[in-house]
Order: sequence, then C-alpha cells, then structure tokens
Amino acid sequence: MQITQMLKHTPRAHDGFRREKWAIAALFCFLGFQYATWASRLPALKSRLDLTEQELGLLLMACGAGAAASFPLVAFLTRRLGSRRLALGSALCLAALLLALSVAPNYPTALLVICCDGVAVGCLNVAMNAQGAALETKYGRTAMSQLHATFSAGLLGAALLASGVNTVTPAVTAHFAVAAVLLLVLLGRARSRLLTDSPPEQRPEEPRARRSVLTRPAPMTLLMGCAMAFGTITEGAMNDWSALYLKDVVKASPSVAPLGIAVVSVMMLLARACADRWRSRWGDGQVVRVGGAVAGLGLALALAAGGVLPTLAGFACVGLGAAAITPCVYVAAAAHGPDALALVAAMGTTGLLAGPALIGFIAGTGGLTVGMSAVAASALIVSLCALRIRWGAGAVAVGE
Repeated sequence: MQITQMLKHTPRAHDGFRREKWAIAALFCFLGFQYATWASRLPALKSRLDLTEQELGLLLMACGAGAAASFPLVAFLTRRLGSRRLALGSALCLAALLLALSVAPNYPTALLVICCDGVAVGCLNVAMNAQGAALETKYGRTAMSQLHATFSAGLLGAALLASGVNTVTPAVTAHFAVAAVLLLVLLGRARSRLLTDSPPEQRPEEPRARRSVLTRPAPMTLLMGCAMAFGTITEGAMNDWSALYLKDVVKASPSVAPLGIAVVSVMMLLARACADRWRSRWGDGQVVRVGGAVAGLGLALALAAGGVLPTLAGFACVGLGAAAITPCVYVAAAAHGPDALALVAAMGTTGLLAGPALIGFIAGTGGLTVGMSAVAASALIVSLCALRIRWGAGAVAVGE
C-alpha cells in the first residue's frame, strides 16, 4: 500500500496527472462553452423563429427536461461504453446539435433539437464527472473542484466569442459554425489523454443478470441525489432571483442590482479554484457540511439585516459555501457505480431546472423575501444530508 502511494506521487505520475486532468477539464470547458453559445443567441433565435415568450420558455425547459429524463439511457450507456467513449460520443453530438439548431427551419424542429441537446448534456455530464472521479482515484489527488471551475471558464469564453462574432456578423449560423470548430479542436486535443475504462459489462465479478437492468436506487443514492438537488436549487435560484431581490426588496439602483449574480459567480469560481485544498485537508463530508451551513446561514442573516452591502455579503456566502457541493457529491456518487452517478446527476439537473420556478411560486404567494428564505433553507438541507452520507476516503493530496 505504501509503495502504491509513493508511485502515485513520483514526478512521472505528477506529469501524467496534469496531462490527464487538463484533458478532462477540456470536457467541462466544452460543456460550458456549448451551452453558453446557444443560450447567448436566444434573442436572435427568438426573432428568427418568431417565438412568443411562452414558446421561448418551453424551449429552455426542453433542454433541462431532456437532461433530467436521460437517466435510464445514461446509466445504460455508461455501463455499456464506459465514460471515455460516452464522453467523446456525446461531445460530438453536442457539436452537431449546435449546427442543427442554427439551421432549424421552425419551432418544432428547434424544440426537438434542444431536447436532444439536453439528453446529450446529461450523457456528457455523467461521463466527465466519472472521468474526474476516476482521475482522483487513480492518482490519490483532488481535482474535481478545479474541473468544475473550468465549466465556468467555458461559459465565459462562449460569451466573449458571441460578443466578438456579433461585431462582425449577426448571422447565427456563422457564429455556431465557428463555435463548433473550436469545440472539435478542443475535443481533439483532449481525446488521447482521457482515461480509458473497461465497461462494467466486461467485468467478470458482476453477474450479467444484475447488469442488464436498472436496480432500485439504494437509500444512500437517494440521499446523495437530495443533496445534489437542493445544492443545484441553491445555485440556480441565485442566478435567477438575486438581481430581482436587490431591485424590488433592497431597492438597489439599476446599476447595482446585476452585481448579485456577479458576486455569486466570482465567489463560486474562486472557491472552486481553492476547494480541492479544502477537500484534501478536511475531507469532502466536512467541506459539504460547512459549505451548506455557510451558504444557508449567511444568506439568512443577510435577509434579516437588509441593505445592499449585507445582501451582497450574503450572496457572497452562497457562492463560497455552495461552490464545492456538487463536485464532492459527484465524487461520492461515482464511487457507488454508474447507475448512482446517473441518478444523482439527473436529480441535480431537475433541481437546477425546477428550483427557480419553485422559488418563484413561493415568492408569488409569500413574497420574494420568503422565496429567498427557501433558498437558504435548501442550502441548510444539503448540510443535513451531508451528515448522513457515507463519504469515501477520497484523494489525499492536492492536484496541481
């Protein structure tokens, strides 16, 4: 055992870890870039397809619904293909779907393309997180939080590309073609360094009869799924409701109200860049427990205090505390197999999809302060779930 640990930290292993980490990070960046590319052109797509606000809302719902409903397919494909082949296949589909969306002739076709996009997103989401968890296991080093940070970098890169292309031409087809080429280049650079895993169907220790069907989720899997769902509810609701809360409740100026999203996003990005050190020092369970408490209590105190500065400080607590929740839960779910990982990912997508709408319903009946209080409660529920989740020993060194 000691020899194995020593081999994991040799210079050669360190170089291999870095190369493979950046290859897997390319998948996270790919997903963020692809999503933000078409999301950034929604106004142009709305105009070209002559959509109403309701039709545009349904289009957005279709992507999340496709990702959430993809659980049985993702679980099957992960077992059948392994995470490497599933990641490559789903990434190629996402690049093709981007081009298909740019030439969709009507609303039903666009709706179908976006729904398929959601399914491919579900596949890539599970595959890339399985790759990240396997990387940590292989080298005994933390990396998942940094990998999730590159998703945010992909969002930023896509936004900058959209702005740049728009200054040259308003054509969606040209923009999406350039984006697809960049995505394929990114995927090509990463392909050879992705981890190769043998599909579980080929592992003799697992009876074939048990591998052929999905089993009933274990209580621990459902507990991890709840933690993931409430964690993504917290993230999604902050993105959708923070600016409105600042404007309507705190009475912030129009120039200050958008800072709510900026504060959450910046704190989350910075925290994810540092969170692997926290995981190595204190363990995943402690990071999630404390993170959920910081997010929930920080936001609750801010709501009670009122005022622009306390509110922004509370929003910063949410970004800081929630940053490592999803990476840690993905690692824990991956240790329980592909079915658990697929279900937890689907529940996370459902939380991200349904969370903002649920908070809106609560705000509609009790006011926006009550709605934001539900966001704080969601973060605290994550901490309670983390008390019961069995967290693995995980990686012990910080991935550099």
